[in-house]
Amino acid sequence: MAQIKIYGFEDRLQDRMAALSEVIHGCVMEALAYPAEKRVHRFFPLAAAAFFVPPDRSRDYTIVEISMFEGRSVAAKKRLIHLLFERVEAALGIAPVDLEITISETPRANWGIRGQPGDELTLGYRVEV
Repeated sequence: MAQIKIYGFEDRLQDRMAALSEVIHGCVMEALAYPAEKRVHRFFPLAAAAFFVPPDRSRDYTIVEISMFEGRSVAAKKRLIHLLFERVEAALGIAPVDLEITISETPRANWGIRGQPGDELTLGYRVEV
């Protein structure tokens, strides 16, 4: 399981949501062997008054937070990060300096999904990649 939150300046994020979702999901599918139908993305367009960023970032500054079950290898997580930097820049022109990515892993027992704790759930895909 993975849930993804995307934050950015509202005037830049509004028109990019669909494209960002496509790019991010493609990277997740490739790096984590994730099923195509398992997309959970939430966008948070922020007013400039509510989004303080470092002075060396542009209006393209975007934060991607990924919450997922623990179990992916370090290599798979690094692959995901590299793909995101590469493909977000290629598709949307967001430079790596303007993209920040965090991955938070949760033990499956701490995640409730489809009426069950995640460690009791039978998934249709592998988490250990």
